Amino acid sequence: MKRDSRLSTVLHGLLHMAQADMAMTSDVLAACMGTNPVVVRRNMGLLRKAGIVSSTKGHSGGWRIVADLDTITLRDLHDALGEPAVFAIGIRNAQTECLVEQAVNAALDETLTEAEALLLRRFETITLGQLAEDFSTRFAGRHPPGR
Repeated sequence: MKRDSRLSTVLHGLLHMAQADMAMTSDVLAACMGTNPVVVRRNMGLLRKAGIVSSTKGHSGGWRIVADLDTITLRDLHDALGEPAVFAIGIRNAQTECLVEQAVNAALDETLTEAEALLLRRFETITLGQLAEDFSTRFAGRHPPGR
């Protein structure tokens, strides 16, 4: 089953945007993210609706982060992307007469609901600012000043 990588892809692009501190075109972001400019525009359009990024047309246009990095959480981004499914695991048949399958469904539903709630609560504690700081630390470690 294919996994939904939109959150990871959007985070990648936003961190490039934060580092650049200037508007970036869909083509430039697509090259950074290893994806297609159409995918960039689709995802950034969702973030624009959520007030996280803005876009401008023209010579120096492109996408720009307009929200404070320290207030944007992974949960905000997950929600802006349409709340994609967190897990690929699911039940086989929700409407079943089989008592065995009903027992399996009850156990899986409850467990997956609890796991998703825990993950989304954790997403609320991680900000884009924290990720940008982590990236900066990793970059500085790989590229020490004066070299």
